[in-house]
Amino acid sequence: MKNVWILTFLSISLTACSITSSGGEQESKEDIPASSQKESEQDPADKEGQSSSSKETEQAPAEEEKDTASDKTEKDKVLEDGTVEVGEPESLQVVVNKTRKLPGDYVPEDLTVPDVPFYFTEDHPKKQMREEAARHLEELFTAAEQDGIDLVAASGYRSYDRQKRIYERNVEVYGKEETDTFSAQPGTSEHQTGLAMDVTSAQVAFKLEQSFGETNEGEWLADHAHEYGFIIRYREGTKDITGYMYEPWHLRYVGKEFSTDVHEQAVTLEEFFGLYPSDQ
Repeated sequence: MKNVWILTFLSISLTACSITSSGGEQESKEDIPASSQKESEQDPADKEGQSSSSKETEQAPAEEEKDTASDKTEKDKVLEDGTVEVGEPESLQVVVNKTRKLPGDYVPEDLTVPDVPFYFTEDHPKKQMREEAARHLEELFTAAEQDGIDLVAASGYRSYDRQKRIYERNVEVYGKEETDTFSAQPGTSEHQTGLAMDVTSAQVAFKLEQSFGETNEGEWLADHAHEYGFIIRYREGTKDITGYMYEPWHLRYVGKEFSTDVHEQAVTLEEFFGLYPSDQ
């Protein structure tokens, strides 16, 4: 599964183990998947990125999904600031965003490293995903390779504490008001679930940028990721719903029983489970 040309290219050109942002700046290993650029600078939208001031409320989802949406929220807890702490963070279909956060002490119990090529060689927690997601990512990469598509993994699991460090460092540099427009506060990053993986390819020099969606790899993912239980989490034109701009590189595992429906309906997880922002 690990193509020789990829490994050779990586060993020569990525010795610094950093991805260059679309704005031309280089980020450290700790920051890569955060895509932590200011909105005015970014073509790759920030996964840890765009702000959303609207609060979520439960509205009626599609008829066939009502029971599922209810199951998703019945254990949730509304916090003093109006945000929601999800009650079942271990659910494969958990919805995490700027107003639905994970408990600060949540760490998935079944983290493992999928056997797929990464853009870096050193051991790092961001190689990890939850067991089921990791196995299906391997299947996805194998199928892609069989179709002549060369994918490279960039970043998976990110702990609450690591996200906290990233966020606080951005606040020191940009100030809180500006930081909140492009960087996720700790507990609100989907990477903490262990169900997300950012992927890239040589066609975009292993960057995380929106032009990835126009590459052979990006187009293949958009067409086939759902067959392996994944969705493109941050669809184009859905920032008002998800809180984040288009990220063709951000794969989120939800399980095959849901991924095809989400894909065919061309909706976000918020829409699919009836968790719309309050102004929708």
